[in-house]
Amino acid sequence: MAGIYIHVPFCKTRCIYCNFYTRTDMSPKDDYVFAICLEIELRKDYLSGEIIKTIYFGGGTPSQLSYDNFRQIFAAIADNFEIASNAEITLEANPDDLDSVYIETLKQLPFNRLSIGIQSFDDNELRFLKRRHSAAKAIEAVKRCQSAGYNNISIDLMYGLPNQTMEIWNKNLEQAIALGIQHISSYHLIYEEGTRLYKLFKTGEVKPVDEDLSVEMFSVMIDKLGEAGFEHYEISNFAKDGLYSKHNSSYWLGEKYLGLGPAAHSYDGRNRAWNIASISKYIKGIGQGSLDLETEFLDDNTRYNDFILTGMRTMWGVDLTELEKRYGTDKKNYCLKNVRKYIDDGFVTNDNNILKLTRKGIFISDGIMSDLMWVDKTR
Repeated sequence: MAGIYIHVPFCKTRCIYCNFYTRTDMSPKDDYVFAICLEIELRKDYLSGEIIKTIYFGGGTPSQLSYDNFRQIFAAIADNFEIASNAEITLEANPDDLDSVYIETLKQLPFNRLSIGIQSFDDNELRFLKRRHSAAKAIEAVKRCQSAGYNNISIDLMYGLPNQTMEIWNKNLEQAIALGIQHISSYHLIYEEGTRLYKLFKTGEVKPVDEDLSVEMFSVMIDKLGEAGFEHYEISNFAKDGLYSKHNSSYWLGEKYLGLGPAAHSYDGRNRAWNIASISKYIKGIGQGSLDLETEFLDDNTRYNDFILTGMRTMWGVDLTELEKRYGTDKKNYCLKNVRKYIDDGFVTNDNNILKLTRKGIFISDGIMSDLMWVDKTR
């Protein structure tokens, strides 16, 4: 089983924190969709005939595509891949795009999961982030989607914003819980180089939130969402009723996926590849029957490190038996040697040969994972 990711690099406006490859010029949209369909044909053998269990439209803002745009892409996928009958098919959407007319359009398409980029229910925070919706509009959008029959809805929330207080963060969490949604992805604000936010940070116009407050926000989130019935299945992700993001989980579990569109990444089980981060060059290359992409050939050391990094982030942890099977006894022993101090100090458990972070281990997860990484001493 494998997944397909379609990167939609169009946005009406650019958020202050975003470092994804996106453009606000919509004029090449139809040419982009045509190129996506051609790429599907060109790369139909990339997944070696595996059945497609997830399809994910991410961005950018996929909800800027029209019914006809989606119909063309879904038709191309169906012509070239076998799709599982219970496939998870996700659309990332902005709240302001989800009016009644657009939702009716979506109901005519195979989408069965929505991921809505809300980020905050505080209007001051939304204005700071340069989001196009208000808190009220976000709430209305979720309720419209629920009324239309969508019962697998995820929202994004951000914490650690400048001037964000515990009172604001608590209200954001309480509002999210009150909506009765099934999934929440929550990320700390990051000052990515090249973004407008980073420039404001460098000039001193904004200051990062205090680290102790960030830790408290994360801790409160774990408690509140846990009490509300959400399972903390990955460091930044919480789900009710077992409705994990199957697509994102496939990344963390090391499954194959094909990335379509400019800047999209792929993984064939052995190596990684990514398309050129340029709409014009992507469209031109596809039109000439070729694809401008780079490939990273992964050695066992890199694959081992990926196995540690992705596994330790999740509730499924790192299976030491599987680690030894894939990467050998030396790497298993290396991992056990380096993790021992964290087990002794209560940051990691080893139950039935599976390593997992404890609650307090989550707060130092970066350091733990770094210490378990294989360092090539010959270099």
